[in-house]
Amino acid sequence: METATYPFQQTGLPLNERVQDLLSRLTLDEKVSLIPQYQAEIERLGIGAYKHGTEGAHGISWLGKATSFPQPVGLACTWNPELLKQVGSAIGDEARAFYKKNPTVNGLTLWAPTVDMERDPRWGRTEEAYGEDPELTGQLSTALVKGIQGDHPVYLKAVATLKHFLGNNNEINRGVDSSSIDPRNLREYYLEAFKPAFKEGGAQSMMTAYNSLNGVPVILHPAVMDVVKGEWEMDGFIVSDAGDLFGIVKDHKYYESFARSMAESIKNGIDSVTEETAETIKVIHEALAEGLLTEEDLDRALFNTFRVRFRLGEFDPEEGNPYTAIDDSVILSKAHSELSLEAAKQSIVLLKNENGALPLNRQELSKVAVIGPLADEAFRDWYSGTLAYGVTPLQGVTKKLAGKQVTFESGDDRIILTSADGGQAVGMTGEDGRLAVLYDAPERGELFRHTAWGWTANTLEATSRGQYVTLNDAGTLTASADEIYGWYVKESLNLVPEEDGTVSLHTWNGKPITVASDGTLQSAEQEAAEAKAHAFRKNIVVNGVDAAVAAAKDAEVAVVFVGNHPLLNGKEEIDRPDIVLPEEQENLVKAVYAANPNTVVVIVGSYPITSTWIDEHIPAVLYTSHSGQELGNAVAEVLFGGYSPSGKLNMTWFRSVDQLPPLMDYDIIKGKRTYMYFDGEPLYPFGHGLSYAQVAYNELVLKSGELELDGTISLEVELENAGAVDGDEVVQLYVQSLSTRIKRPLKQLKGFKKVRLAAGDKQTVAFSLPVSELSFWDVTREQYCVEDGEYNILIGRSSGDIKLSAKIRVHGEVVPARNLYLPVKAENYDDYEAVYLDECKAGGSSVHPVQDGAWIGFHNVQLAEGAAGVEALVSSSCGGSIEVRTGSPAGKLAATLEVPAGGQQEWNTLTADAEIDAGTADVFLVFTGEVLFSRFRFTV
Repeated sequence: METATYPFQQTGLPLNERVQDLLSRLTLDEKVSLIPQYQAEIERLGIGAYKHGTEGAHGISWLGKATSFPQPVGLACTWNPELLKQVGSAIGDEARAFYKKNPTVNGLTLWAPTVDMERDPRWGRTEEAYGEDPELTGQLSTALVKGIQGDHPVYLKAVATLKHFLGNNNEINRGVDSSSIDPRNLREYYLEAFKPAFKEGGAQSMMTAYNSLNGVPVILHPAVMDVVKGEWEMDGFIVSDAGDLFGIVKDHKYYESFARSMAESIKNGIDSVTEETAETIKVIHEALAEGLLTEEDLDRALFNTFRVRFRLGEFDPEEGNPYTAIDDSVILSKAHSELSLEAAKQSIVLLKNENGALPLNRQELSKVAVIGPLADEAFRDWYSGTLAYGVTPLQGVTKKLAGKQVTFESGDDRIILTSADGGQAVGMTGEDGRLAVLYDAPERGELFRHTAWGWTANTLEATSRGQYVTLNDAGTLTASADEIYGWYVKESLNLVPEEDGTVSLHTWNGKPITVASDGTLQSAEQEAAEAKAHAFRKNIVVNGVDAAVAAAKDAEVAVVFVGNHPLLNGKEEIDRPDIVLPEEQENLVKAVYAANPNTVVVIVGSYPITSTWIDEHIPAVLYTSHSGQELGNAVAEVLFGGYSPSGKLNMTWFRSVDQLPPLMDYDIIKGKRTYMYFDGEPLYPFGHGLSYAQVAYNELVLKSGELELDGTISLEVELENAGAVDGDEVVQLYVQSLSTRIKRPLKQLKGFKKVRLAAGDKQTVAFSLPVSELSFWDVTREQYCVEDGEYNILIGRSSGDIKLSAKIRVHGEVVPARNLYLPVKAENYDDYEAVYLDECKAGGSSVHPVQDGAWIGFHNVQLAEGAAGVEALVSSSCGGSIEVRTGSPAGKLAATLEVPAGGQQEWNTLTADAEIDAGTADVFLVFTGEVLFSRFRFTV
């Protein structure tokens, strides 16, 4: 702007004063129009239209071709915050360039990073987040935020939006489910991951999750205001996820009116609403008219969104803002491509390397077989955006072995489908590639590449045109898809084997495929849902496994690429059915290994993919996420020794789902989840990753072995690269409490550093850790506590490979005995069985038993005067009882509370006589019937 007509345009005024001036000039209607994600233009004030929400998880998505980086699950395996900051900066640069091209559509508010804790590898969105540990997630997401937002003291390059707050780690029924998370799990684990990006990274935006937390839709949960905007002093804005605000009514059935859901969400901290714009505006007016919402509520929300827009420089002259000069030249720049390659290389994890099977010596090799369904693919996921190019592993290996012989076999069958009725073969009609039963001569049928992705997911690629079979809008199968992609992946087919040796085809959504009167292959209509699927014969023209075996036998080395397609079997809205490698792919690996024991396996996956057979038999195994445009080049560099692998696993790789509790169990402590509490034997531990370098851990030196609460643990570790290969090493610092009142982690990551060591070099790595980092959440006082006692300081290559350790003594606190004469929240139990946490309509949470005999326990209760009575805040829809027992859930009966039937909206304080002698005891409350129990206390 050339002249400053209004105070809000005057750059010399304080930021908050400018924002308030702008708001004061808006009419009520204008304010309403600025609440939706697509903020309206206010021409009279020079306010342009603006859109919140550009996807940028690992590169700008959906705005055109942009640099693609490894999936976040891969970026997390780099364990390199500085690299993440560089990646974030590149994403922010490209966001600026897209914004400059079209500022009304290409917004600078990026919906990344995903900070959800990955306590279960079956979560369908595992590729989007940073792993199972809050320290690792916190450091990496904070670095990405800093990179995206820039380091200018006044202006933001772009805005990072942390998502999805809070307790979001399942996809099936995510819009209706409630995550049951007690205060210790919440404070020590789920919140801990989000905190650093706000407190240290200054993240300017956050998105709430679809799920409920302890019975309350997260969009309405008190933690949004009390913790994020309160404790953490977040000074940006909060946005609802797409459709979530109206989902309070449609899905959660929490409120009956959209007006109330709108009003309560805005009052609980939602500043930007991601719903259809016209409907959002309509509902806000309804809420205002009904007195549910006030103009002051809108002002609070708009203050937050416009404060951020001001910091982006929208209302200032361009010459003062260094980011306005960023233009198209940064998009797909050489520097960004090089950074993508570097990130892809650092993300690769060497899981196993027996007898130095890797790296391969390209000078000595003359013929290599590249095998597998992932070998000649560089897939994108839902949030990858449009790849400008994608180097496949086959292309990367072929480039590395220029002049040598590289053979390729996917391991997929080539098939012709014929009708089981008359034997006619399936071919294609017309330009649109419609599939139909056409040819009497089977050999004239279309040759399909059949890829079995495991479970019920299969794809058919018409080899004559290089396109996938998909289901078009008319319900006809056509070979017309250039890739396997879409919110609904209509290229996924289920080929169901029948007892007579035929197969039937079913669509992505389970509908049977029939043959119409004109021969076309059609999905059964809705009204014909019971229609019988047509039977086909799968005629194998080329046996994929046999072809792969032949290639392996004829090669010196076979490299087999297996894994997942990012949009099949696990994705947004779909959790994984299992964690194992699909049976078809494991059988391929077995056959290739039998043909050639010089076999290397590369797992390309969006999540941990388990195969105990591969670990037991294959000499060398690599893991990489889907790594965008530079996947093939990065893998080839590692395979042939151009880069020594330095990646470390960001999640525990379990041996089977039998080592995991149910998906909806959010209690990592009792459920023994993650490396912190898992006491079994994993396939590969958290933090695991081998190297070609030979780094030894020589010495751990503690500056002091005895510390006060305000002290700092200072230590140094001496490393030595005793080998002939340069390499990076991730030094991992864990702590372990040796004297504790409660169940603490077996070990807990509290720091890590990635260092470069040249062959023969020594290096000293220093760590400083405040004693306060040893704290846990003390439910007896609802505060953090560092216990008095001894702690182990552990240094290792991984959580399962500790190399050095030392003890320290901390003069800390002693957790006091329980005082149950004061009101105690039921959620602050020490132990429980068969309960989950629900809402208390009178405020707070409640314990909700799922069966008779369910209980909660409170340990080390000091009752100096005994107890003659008990009172409790309870609710019940059909009646029940609460028994108070001491010693154990089956111990001495001290009191019984009879809970009358009422409604879950009715909360009453009940009393009963009690008989407990003076002294210290463990107290248990045992439930019968349908009871919600919120808080209680004893009386004398």
